[in-house]
Amino acid sequence: MSEQTPALRLEGIVKTFPGVRALDNVSFSVMPGEVHALMGENGAGKSTLMKVLGGIHQPDAGQIIVGEQPVVMALPLEAKAKGIVFIHQELSLAGELSVAENIYLGELPRKRLGLVDWATLYAQTDAILERLKVGFDARTRVGDLSIANQQMVEIARALTVDAKAVIFDEPTASLTDAEKVVLFDVIASLQAQGVGIIYISHRMEEIFKITDRISVLRDGQFRGTLKTAETTEEDVTQLMIGRKLDLSRAASDHELGDVALEVRDLSCGKLFNDASFTVRYGEVVGFYGLIGAGRTEIAETLFGLRDPSGGHILLDGQETRIQSPADAISKGISLVPEDRKEQGLVLGMNCRDNMTLPQVDDLKAGPFVAEGAEIAIFDQYRDKLDIRTPGWRQIVGNLSGGNQQKIVIGKWLSMRPKVLIVDEPTRGIDVGSKSEIHNLIRELAAQGYAVIVISSEMPEVLHVSDRIIAMYGGRITRTFGADEVTEDSLIQAISGISHAAEPQPQAS
Repeated sequence: MSEQTPALRLEGIVKTFPGVRALDNVSFSVMPGEVHALMGENGAGKSTLMKVLGGIHQPDAGQIIVGEQPVVMALPLEAKAKGIVFIHQELSLAGELSVAENIYLGELPRKRLGLVDWATLYAQTDAILERLKVGFDARTRVGDLSIANQQMVEIARALTVDAKAVIFDEPTASLTDAEKVVLFDVIASLQAQGVGIIYISHRMEEIFKITDRISVLRDGQFRGTLKTAETTEEDVTQLMIGRKLDLSRAASDHELGDVALEVRDLSCGKLFNDASFTVRYGEVVGFYGLIGAGRTEIAETLFGLRDPSGGHILLDGQETRIQSPADAISKGISLVPEDRKEQGLVLGMNCRDNMTLPQVDDLKAGPFVAEGAEIAIFDQYRDKLDIRTPGWRQIVGNLSGGNQQKIVIGKWLSMRPKVLIVDEPTRGIDVGSKSEIHNLIRELAAQGYAVIVISSEMPEVLHVSDRIIAMYGGRITRTFGADEVTEDSLIQAISGISHAAEPQPQAS
């Protein structure tokens, strides 16, 4: 293969579903040793294009060319056999099997008589894991691993074949900063071997750090390819959404209300200890820290998913005990969870039923649910959140990840809670939709909601928060006002450097 021959090409790909032209004459290529970003808003066609490449969908027109050979991907296994490897955003692992069995699933080394060669399997797997610098071995049960380590198992699969092209779909969504460094080293190693990399991500800093070119889809159509070194985030964003994006945050122009939620010395075993903070009506309080700092665990305790081992929770000045999620909801606390598929949605149900699920009993007209009321709720939040779906009958599992997240957010907003907790509100969501959700969070605060936002993205927590609570090792290290926080001081606070910082100020 000459240097000028792409490792992989898709030419004139067309894919139509009932009522939707998902891909309209899309062409895309990746060169050997190149990292080529594929970007676009949720619903732009990225996932459909990759499913065509992976043999999940058959194109209505167009062709796939690997090297110089046109190919037909009738099944996912055929894509892998031709050297096309996928690292999916949503994990596709068997939790009860070992790491080794997951990595070589369907291709287990065999002895004579067809018996599994366990010694070879474990040796091959441990060699791959050593390259990835992970802290577990081939025999570890996958279900016992953290989400971040399960993502590393997915990545390890790419190292088992002679890959022509590897597709990474939001690979850093669940990774720590240290694990990201390892991932980028793996990508650089694959580049050096002449493997073409397709990198799908909404994180601009990653795109501009590791990619050579950026191609953009919008509304199922190819909008252009840019050389990364010769473009800007603004150029890419405008190509993605068809307009300039205003990322500035307007100062709060409303007065804060009384304290809605007060937490005093709240603890939950070894997960977090002595957490004290307040959230007022009309205020957005951001929680920021590394994975394992205890942010999500505090949210789950407030929502009744965990039993506290000590401390007090006060709502509107009255001490309360929250024993279950139903109890939390009845008292006006709602939680948009970090993992939408496992905790936020029923994937086989339609959009309307997912959005109205927590309030079905309140929407009954006699023994039946009032369908008109359900549809009205769905229509309201579909428009407000710009949820892209043909209609309420669409099965949620068929939506893009970003639109699934919007369904979860809409579900809890429709409950009109006193305190809304949003854990990773824009995980897996494109830059245009992020801006809309950030604006929505600010609008909710202006309407009088008390909002807690937990985020792993510093720009996000800086952008939406009136105050920011930094956590490290299960403890609150410092609380910043929006006018005093800097990136350096926030990094210090979540790294343990400011562990002995001043006592946390309480809202007056």
